Amino acid sequence: MKRALTIAGSDPSGGAGIQADLRTFWNFGVYGLSVITSATAQNTAGVWALHPLPARFVARQIDTIFTDIEIQAVKTGMLHRGSIVKAVCQKLKRYKVQNLVVDPVMSATGGTALLDPHGVELLRADLLPLAKVVTPNLFEAQILAEIEPVRSLDGMRRAAERLWKLGPQFVLVKGGHLEEQAVDVLFDGSRFWEFRAERIPQGAHGTGCVFSAAITASLARGRDVPEAVQRAKQFITQAIASSMKLGKGQRVLNLGPQAAL
Repeated sequence: MKRALTIAGSDPSGGAGIQADLRTFWNFGVYGLSVITSATAQNTAGVWALHPLPARFVARQIDTIFTDIEIQAVKTGMLHRGSIVKAVCQKLKRYKVQNLVVDPVMSATGGTALLDPHGVELLRADLLPLAKVVTPNLFEAQILAEIEPVRSLDGMRRAAERLWKLGPQFVLVKGGHLEEQAVDVLFDGSRFWEFRAERIPQGAHGTGCVFSAAITASLARGRDVPEAVQRAKQFITQAIASSMKLGKGQRVLNLGPQAAL
């Protein structure tokens, strides 16, 4: 069985972070491993507290995985602070990770900051050049590309071009917050792809985590980036359409058995 590693925060409600990533990996027939960067107190209504782990302990977790198990793909999610970003970059370089998906998590839906300013700088300068794919939403694309707010398809293309110059092989700008159709733009430095789906009225918790985890799982199974994104787009669209109301806040994605393979 192929193996994928997620380096991210823990979500006790199970809708996002490590828990959602591992369920997504399994759905794609991939064995999931995890390195926790931060414990959180969160639920469907929001993020109430964060407790980042020491960067040296995050690094130690990564060492224990790579010195024992062969990994086909890695994704990063919430890294929370610059010291953790730095430690993760050092280990990714040491173990020569090729299939790296960077989900540049910066804030929760409710506005809680999930990455400090130093972390944003290091993500831009050190982590993006290691990525096969980076998957920013519109807000993250604006911050990383240092441009005006992204509100259109043309703006997404411009952001993708600027982000590609920072070093990732592919940039996927997610348009889930566009006012019209849900369209994502993929760019490899010379070609654009567009991935479209009908907009689903209800939102859901953890969509960015699950989308990037689905891409990671497909890369672990040997698929190329455009096919991995296409399969992930189909998966997340179905997960949103069948999402569930479990708590008092956002809906939770349905990550039960699907035709992910």
